[in-house]
Order: sequence, then structure tokens, then C-alpha cells
Amino acid sequence: MLRNAGLDFDVKPARIDEEEIKLSLKSDGVSLRDAATALAELKAHRISTAEPADFIIAADSMVACDGRWYDKPTDMSNAREQLQSLRGKTHELVSAVVLARGGSVIWRHAETARLTMRDFSDAFLDAYLAQAGEAVLSCVGCYQLEGLGAQLFSRIQGDHFTILGLPLLPLLDILRENKVLRA
Repeated sequence: MLRNAGLDFDVKPARIDEEEIKLSLKSDGVSLRDAATALAELKAHRISTAEPADFIIAADSMVACDGRWYDKPTDMSNAREQLQSLRGKTHELVSAVVLARGGSVIWRHAETARLTMRDFSDAFLDAYLAQAGEAVLSCVGCYQLEGLGAQLFSRIQGDHFTILGLPLLPLLDILRENKVLRA
């Protein structure tokens, strides 16, 4: 998405214990939006401290439904269980993005989308998982809206880029303000 928008960048994993941090944030009663933002901030801080001259973009996406926070599935069986629990329901997807430099957060932004999965059959679910394959393991909601995952939904409310995992347009604005991109 960033390359398609004309950005040239390197990818550097932050290597934080996301699961432990999520558990802690949830037990403290932090909202889904604040948790996604906190994870993005931790990633940005980690990398921007090591690379202080660079602008660092970090992001995180989280899904919740009926009070349950979802993580990326651990295996195909877990993906099936997650999709069965989301089937026929509306869930929230929060995508947060942070811009940092020199170990400090310059800017943060989060957006929420609401997605309603249709009440698909088990046969459809099995066919979807077989066709989508292990790509579903890399997605917190077990879907990629830009592909086969679109067939899971009956209604989508929210910014397309947010659903893909990054509120892109506000990010591009702040990059222009900081003269990373031409205005």
C-alpha cells in the first residue's frame, strides 16, 4: 500500500511481545482503539530509538466482537473457529498508525471500521479457507478485503485503507506536513 502510494522505505520488525502487551492492556480496561494505538507507538518508539534520524511509520490493527479481542489465527483450525464466531455479526476493526522520529512520537491516528459478516454456510467457510489458504493466518480477522475475503461480508462501514490495515490518507497528509513527501 505504501509503495503503491509512492513511498520508498525499509521494513524493520520491532520485535515486541504483542500478545503480552494486549493481555496487559485488556486487563487494564483499555479500549480497542487505545490498545491498537499503544502497540503502534511501542513499535515506532523501538525502531525510532535505534534509527533516530529516520521518520518511522508503525501501525497495528485489532478486531473485536461482542467484547472479545481477536488475534491473528495460530493455524487453520483457529482461523475456522474465528470466522465461525464472527459469522452473521458486526465487528469493529481499528487500525492505528504512528509517525515517530528520534525516539519520540510526532503524530498518531486511529480509525475504526465496522464490518458485518454475512451468515455463510459451513460449506462456504470450508471452501473459502481452502481457496484463501494460509494467507488468512497473516490477518487479524482472517480475511483480506482486497481479495476473496470480500465474499464474507454483507455490509462494510469505514475507510477502505483502514480496513486494509493503515489509515493511509491521514498518514500521507502528515508526511507532507513534515516534508517527507512533496506538498
